[in-house]
Amino acid sequence: MIAYIFKRLLGAIVVIWGVATISFVLVFLMPSDAARMYAGPRAPEEVVERIREEWGLNDPLPVQYVRYLGRALQGDLGNSTRDNRPVIRAVAERIPATAQLALAGLLVELAIGVPLGLIAALRPGTWIDQFATIFSLLGVSIPQFAVGLVALYLFGFVIPIFPLGGSGTIAHLILPAFILGIGGAAFYARVLRSSVLEVTNEDYIRTAHAKGLSSRRVLSHHIVRNALLPIVTLMGLDLALLLGGVVVIEAVFGWPGVGLQAWTAIRNQDTPMIMGTVIFAAIAVVLFNLISDFLYVALDPRVRLT
Repeated sequence: MIAYIFKRLLGAIVVIWGVATISFVLVFLMPSDAARMYAGPRAPEEVVERIREEWGLNDPLPVQYVRYLGRALQGDLGNSTRDNRPVIRAVAERIPATAQLALAGLLVELAIGVPLGLIAALRPGTWIDQFATIFSLLGVSIPQFAVGLVALYLFGFVIPIFPLGGSGTIAHLILPAFILGIGGAAFYARVLRSSVLEVTNEDYIRTAHAKGLSSRRVLSHHIVRNALLPIVTLMGLDLALLLGGVVVIEAVFGWPGVGLQAWTAIRNQDTPMIMGTVIFAAIAVVLFNLISDFLYVALDPRVRLT
């Protein structure tokens, strides 16, 4: 088990380093001038050149890369070229809002997707199974931004039940969390239905019935526990992606999270902020993938042997 954990942690470090490296190269190749963005379009060229020298932007790419990694390891991701604020502090201020939306969206996914997928699997061929199939197809096919805009128009303007945007109250959270979770709920329902049907046909399930165990006990102790293993993995990945910042949902609803911050940084060509949000998203994905892997091992010890 210790070797498994060490291998996963080493892989996580390599992934984060790889993401940081690729992001740095892509940002370096962007047709933008961070010094010019900071100084302003009307600033004299000598002022812009002085800023480039102070920031080391005239140095070769390998020198800038090594310097950036060294500072990043010390917790310094640079300052925003838009307002000169430390990137790590600006990202940290947005994390609570993104975490709130991410957890609410994940709750919607589980509250809708798990019961629907379980019932559909236990009643194959019935109307509830057909409804779950149609719901899953529509949920994973319709773009979130389209559903979000329609929902915002209907329930924020035509029938003003919810605010048109922003944050601060439960009313601000309900609509974006529901739109965020509806796609995941459809996917969860489809995955869980397939998983339950697959587990139900296993030999050990027939053996459990043959030993005289009640259907409820077989369902709760054997079918559901094993069928939920893929859901555990998906939950870790989902929460990681949500914490990394859901750009579309946060932009549509004006939710002040990391995703909206990343979108604003891209529009303003704020390269340090772009790098900071990308690295934060990578850390979130890796961290929660590790947690889901460890939970997977706890639920199914056979994974340790693979």
